[in-house]
Amino acid sequence: MTGGIFILSGAGLSAESGLKTFRAEDGLWEDHRVEDVATPEAFARDPELVQTFYNMRRAQAAQASPNAAHQALARLQADHDAPVYLVTQNVDDLLERGGARNVIHMHGALKDALCATCGHRWPAPMVMDVKDPCPSCGAPATRPDIVWFGEIPYHMDVIQAALEDSELFVSIGTSGVVYPAAGFSQMARQLGIKTMELNLEASGGRFDEVREGLASVVVPQWVDEILGR
Repeated sequence: MTGGIFILSGAGLSAESGLKTFRAEDGLWEDHRVEDVATPEAFARDPELVQTFYNMRRAQAAQASPNAAHQALARLQADHDAPVYLVTQNVDDLLERGGARNVIHMHGALKDALCATCGHRWPAPMVMDVKDPCPSCGAPATRPDIVWFGEIPYHMDVIQAALEDSELFVSIGTSGVVYPAAGFSQMARQLGIKTMELNLEASGGRFDEVREGLASVVVPQWVDEILGR
């Protein structure tokens, strides 16, 4: 393979590192309703609850370690003879800590803070408070730099260009049912790009090839095949 590879990863990539997947079977996210912790309305209604929730997630992510899947994707990116675009819905930094570079975080990152007043971004402390002043404008309107439901994902123009530059689209550890990410595989098919899913269980989406299993197993196996090892 000589063309670019576009990889979209989701919560299943980090699950074996101890980070919970997006929603449990009871519909809760870390024991909270998504509507209470992951929307702009929730932040306006109860900013302290939202900050506490993300402080907890930030601590969990800091304690987690990259697994074999993260490391395999970093190896693919380093050794493949064409671009490997790593686009993730995850807000942890396990891909980077596994050795990956230029990861595109379409839903933001726990390690960053955002001023809800002026839009300034800066490295987040481990424990954030809504009253923390913005380093740029001084407003006490600090929020996590996370894309919540109802907000537009980041870097969509960069993602579109990366997809158009690829000949293989790979979905790893994501259900692919939330837009706009859900539209990437459809866009790939329209562009004539081969599509592939690596997931614990098949999502039911339309892919040219599906491989089921733990990310720490199927991702390194696939990477070895691509690299001819």
